[in-house]
Amino acid sequence: MPANGTPGARRHTLPDVRPLDRFGSIKVKLGVVVAASVLLGVFITWIGLRNDLGPSRTLPLAIGVSLLLTGLLSRGMTSPLREMTTAAQAMAAGDYSREVHATSHDEVGQLAVAFNMMADDLASSDRVRRELIANVSHELRTPVAALQAQLENLVDGVTEPTPATLQGALDQTERLTRLVSYLLDLSRIEAGAAELNISPVLVGDFLEDSASSLSMTEAGKDLRYVVDVSPEDLVVDADRERLRQVVTNLVHNAIRHSPQDGEIRLEGYADQTAEGDVVVIEVIDQGPGIAEADRERIFDRFVSGTNQMPRPGRASGGTGIGLAIVRWAVDLHGGQVEVADSSDGATMRVTLPAHRPAAGLPAHPDGGDTREPQL
Repeated sequence: MPANGTPGARRHTLPDVRPLDRFGSIKVKLGVVVAASVLLGVFITWIGLRNDLGPSRTLPLAIGVSLLLTGLLSRGMTSPLREMTTAAQAMAAGDYSREVHATSHDEVGQLAVAFNMMADDLASSDRVRRELIANVSHELRTPVAALQAQLENLVDGVTEPTPATLQGALDQTERLTRLVSYLLDLSRIEAGAAELNISPVLVGDFLEDSASSLSMTEAGKDLRYVVDVSPEDLVVDADRERLRQVVTNLVHNAIRHSPQDGEIRLEGYADQTAEGDVVVIEVIDQGPGIAEADRERIFDRFVSGTNQMPRPGRASGGTGIGLAIVRWAVDLHGGQVEVADSSDGATMRVTLPAHRPAAGLPAHPDGGDTREPQL
């Protein structure tokens, strides 16, 4: 159907001719149109006068043919603009599938290419927004439904308010709190910037503090935490809060998949790469591990490993946001996070530059340092 919505309307319009696409400038095209119209008018006038048609018949004919030629050429020049108008109207209604045919290399053609890229970006953003709403709704529904059922049983007297029952309600509340915290961090990812306050961090003391604080969230699994850092005075230049965010999410993931009475190791050591000195932090658990096919995709949003075998006493899967935030925070530091090969359980390895000047990132308008997150 034509752009104006009237069937058959295109039959009454000029054809879409684009002989000027070879020219790389709209100014050159306009010059060619003017020159061609003038030359055609002069030629028709000359032919008419040679055949004794007279000015009264020759000039109107020359003007009419010149206008027709101008209309044909200008229609081809402005055709991408009309397509963009139609596509923009469709985009306003939620349809991002329209594509503008960019066959020229001038300013209009470049605009058409940019328009198509914008349409693709908007379609991707709209898809991510829809997926975000669907996944967040699903993740919120599970703990809310469980908490509501527990509270209803307590109110109705079906369940006694025992420590175990209250602990279950508290666990669901903590899960909701973590999810809300993840979503706030995810909003920073979508915004494309976050502040970094770089300072020296003593890795050994940092991991000891992290293990001590996180041992309270293991849901009664009686896990053992081992911190091993070499050398003992190992230091990394990093944002302490972002680094705590990384370790916290990785340890939460290890707690969730660790067996009863299992062990979680937090290791740190210095290494060298082609880019220079680095500090490696590893979080190792004794869970079922992660399949090699899943090792890259688990860092995407709302994705969990598919091969994690259920074990007695193991908590349910996570939200699929925590590891995506880990990658984002590590990318902000110019580092790398990966699932390392291990014979038992899963080993999450974070590699960070050992030395990083505070001025190493572009300045944030509020005074911090920023880098575009890559997710």
